[in-house]
Amino acid sequence: MGLNFFGLTLTSAKEHRNSVFSQIHEIVFYGKGGYSWSDVYNMPVWLRKFTFAKIKDFYDKESKSIKKAQNNSSNSVEVINSDGKIRSPQFLNKTSYK
Repeated sequence: MGLNFFGLTLTSAKEHRNSVFSQIHEIVFYGKGGYSWSDVYNMPVWLRKFTFAKIKDFYDKESKSIKKAQNNSSNSVEVINSDGKIRSPQFLNKTSYK
């Protein structure tokens, strides 16, 4: 049985520490140079959580828009035949113009 320190057992304290360090790493990494490790480590907890949530929201929205764009492009008309030749658009196949 682990010792309690402010209500945390040794196991839960280790898990908490790992989650804090993971959060710091993700802010520094996904912040793309906007934050140094020591800046994030020394941030007030409320500010670090706010910053983490904003970065997470940004990347979630970006991922959603990328998936949407990929779905839209997969629904487009195929211009390359199965033998690898490019098919000309239908309007170019008409021989007479009115």
